[in-house]
Amino acid sequence: MGDTVKCSDLRRECDALGPLDVPASALYGAQTARAIRNFPISGIPIGQFPHLIRAFAQVKQAAALANAELGQMRREKAGIIARVCDELIAGHHLHHFPIDVLQGGAGTSTNMNVNEVIANRGLELLGLPPAAYQHLHPNDDVNRAQSTNDVYPTALRVALMSAVPELVTALDRLAQAFEERGAAFADVMKLGRTELQDAVPLSLGDEMRAYGVTLREDMARLEAAISLLAEVNLGGTAIGTRVTATPEFQARAVAELARITGLPLRPSGDLIEASWDVGVFVHLSGNLKRLATKLSKIANDLRLLSSGPRGGLGEIGLPPMQPGSSIMPGKVNPVIPEMVNQVAYQVIGIDVSITFAAEGGQLQLNAFEPLIAYGLLHAITLLRNASDAFRDRCITGIAARPERCAQNLSASTANFAALVPAIGYDRASALAKQMVESGESWDTFAACHGLPAVL
Repeated sequence: MGDTVKCSDLRRECDALGPLDVPASALYGAQTARAIRNFPISGIPIGQFPHLIRAFAQVKQAAALANAELGQMRREKAGIIARVCDELIAGHHLHHFPIDVLQGGAGTSTNMNVNEVIANRGLELLGLPPAAYQHLHPNDDVNRAQSTNDVYPTALRVALMSAVPELVTALDRLAQAFEERGAAFADVMKLGRTELQDAVPLSLGDEMRAYGVTLREDMARLEAAISLLAEVNLGGTAIGTRVTATPEFQARAVAELARITGLPLRPSGDLIEASWDVGVFVHLSGNLKRLATKLSKIANDLRLLSSGPRGGLGEIGLPPMQPGSSIMPGKVNPVIPEMVNQVAYQVIGIDVSITFAAEGGQLQLNAFEPLIAYGLLHAITLLRNASDAFRDRCITGIAARPERCAQNLSASTANFAALVPAIGYDRASALAKQMVESGESWDTFAACHGLPAVL
């Protein structure tokens, strides 16, 4: 038997499709309730992405204040909307945003969820019952001079401009950890390898430091992407024609939004193009994929360098985080780098889905922005969390194994490259072959042939 719902636990609302029961305590209304029924897909509600909800509230607040300044809304009504938006910006009421992140309608369900919550919470503050929309209406008031088609992409841009810096900060911490390891291991000489074969000597410090350098390159790319997100199409309404909005609304609303968010937002130059163009999201996704690819490569390197530890390279030791096997005593796995690999694979897959979503838009609107929003915000969260865990549970605890580094270097032919300028490639190659066949170490072979012990 399923659970029954008492009539007193419900209230009756109506939307354009007819009456619908809504939980009595819910701040959302009929359109949100209908979307909950329609999209039982991922089980991930939009409320799990506070950056997005906060950005929507900032957009709604900016629109209300702009409408009041332009004489399109009573200041008292705009004030109530702004007050509720302040609550949402502060992170309150997130459980009233239960709609699934994967939804049809180009984000209309999300926009209406926000509109309904603001309206009903506003009515509550006014001492009025929920759904008394003749006093504060989700569409006529909260959504005045707006459309999902300009609100959703604007809110997503604002959300990303807040989320990306958090990722950059995490990457900065990770890069610092690699730089610190680089300084600590500056005097540890080891074997450098290309194509998994012995190449030439380098220091373990230089190897670690280079990881920090490459992460800082990606930090710069992400920071550059933030500036591209600053162009918003708020005020274009449905398809960029500004229908239902006054001619002055765009400039006023964008200026208010920039003031509220503290971000350097600017209005789109062509609102028709801006209504369907999601190229900036593809660009950002590509940068996230680039970062994920690099993080995965670094994780692969650390797993190789720490492999064994006795039967592999064993040149570094990773901090032991947990027992590695239910059957093999003493085994400790590189679980943190393995986690980073899996996060990277997920982000790369997200980039593919965003690419298809961007390509799949038709005519004046891209219907798949909810997938783009979910993908980008999810990828940023994964990369941020993975970067912090990588730093805290792996990188800061890396230990050098100088003896093993020296042993591997001495057993290799890596030092012969440095002899080429003095004795030529052919002579150096012949000596290297002779050393391999003899099975001698570099120190022994060099001493026998009058070669310098350290090059």
